[in-house]
Amino acid sequence: MALPVVAIVGRANVGKSTLFNRLVGRRVSIVEDTPGVTRDRIYGKSEWNGVPFRVIDTGGIEMDEEDEMGNLIRVQAQIAIDEADVILFVVDGRQGVTQADEHVAQVLRRAHKPVVLGVNKLDHVEQHALSYEFYRLGFGEPIPFSAEHGQGTGDLLDAVVAALPKASEEDEDEDAIRIAFIGRPNVGKSSLVNRLLGEERVMVSPVAGTTRDAVDTPLERDGQTYMLVDTAGMRRKGKVYERIEKYSVLRALRALDRADVAFVVLDAQTGIVEQDKRVAGYALDAGCAIAFVVNKWDAIEKDDKTAHRFEEKIRDEFPFLRFAPVIFVSALTGQRVSRLLDVAKEIAEYHAMRVPTSTLNRVLADAQVSVSPPSKGGRRLRIYYGTQVSVKPPTFVIFVNDTELSHFSYERYLENQLREAFGFRGTPIRIVLRARDEAESGSS
Repeated sequence: MALPVVAIVGRANVGKSTLFNRLVGRRVSIVEDTPGVTRDRIYGKSEWNGVPFRVIDTGGIEMDEEDEMGNLIRVQAQIAIDEADVILFVVDGRQGVTQADEHVAQVLRRAHKPVVLGVNKLDHVEQHALSYEFYRLGFGEPIPFSAEHGQGTGDLLDAVVAALPKASEEDEDEDAIRIAFIGRPNVGKSSLVNRLLGEERVMVSPVAGTTRDAVDTPLERDGQTYMLVDTAGMRRKGKVYERIEKYSVLRALRALDRADVAFVVLDAQTGIVEQDKRVAGYALDAGCAIAFVVNKWDAIEKDDKTAHRFEEKIRDEFPFLRFAPVIFVSALTGQRVSRLLDVAKEIAEYHAMRVPTSTLNRVLADAQVSVSPPSKGGRRLRIYYGTQVSVKPPTFVIFVNDTELSHFSYERYLENQLREAFGFRGTPIRIVLRARDEAESGSS
């Protein structure tokens, strides 16, 4: 299911990034007391009362038409508004209603989206009366809160969750492998989808997806149904929008929420850029099976080592995705495009694979014999047993005597042992250590 989206919007320097960091539970946005410091949309996940949703932090909507950076920030905020299910309009309670607030209110009224009005920087109950002035903005009851200290954020989130669209049951083929083509603009995502559909010569019909401006297209080959999700396409045209690459991130995130497999599409001509790393990181966070698809391979001058060098470059730039296969293709000529479905099927099977508990524990026992667990303060980590608790991605809970005795390098070693034993090509593995009391463990 695609998660609903909440966009935090307001003029500059009202505390949007501080609120965002509180909602997602970590410092992602740069927080600085300088207008315009948040210059592009930042994305995170949050949850309130069991309801998950995505959060977008936006730059401030500025009124200075001659300020080029201000224009870019305003455009990005507008994109976030377009994508949002609910808008969280943040104002500064200490400063009162400003002309800039009224300007933002006009923009939001034209959006025709549910708006929750939060009055920030009211740290004490006796200051809450300052929020009454904001009724004049026309968005109902203003909710006083303090992003810095957390007071009132529960009431704010109650209102946000109440305004979110209700989850609907989607009529989907559970056996279909859902493939999201993600990547920065102009790497050839749409061309690859179109080439797959054209080469396979099957009857297709567009099915509207929950990802705005994306089309889910079913494709069948050898009795297996695939759902191709193309995340390309901008809603608006114009030079300013064409300059903003990050517009695609949210659409990719919404597609990844529903995907089994993520094809991270790279451009062989331009090489790897920072935005590619961000997009790949989102796929990893989503827990999808992942493969790199290097498009436009026909345009590269090659020798017998070119592919090897490019793959080594990928491994260096994406060390967190060493398990992901790499396919070199050309949407233009069709070179190796048909292999994409074979790769998708293989890594989707690993993504959904279950390991018998007895087999898993033999692997864990052998791993401990080969490399002793770490120790600290005279105590050594002891692994009692492990069990697989879920798939998509494969997730393992390993019971130990004390989680504090572990070290990330040993957990990485255990992951590598699991991959060596079971394959898991193309899929992330999640390992959760859980402490089990010595007395409970007995002689095990």
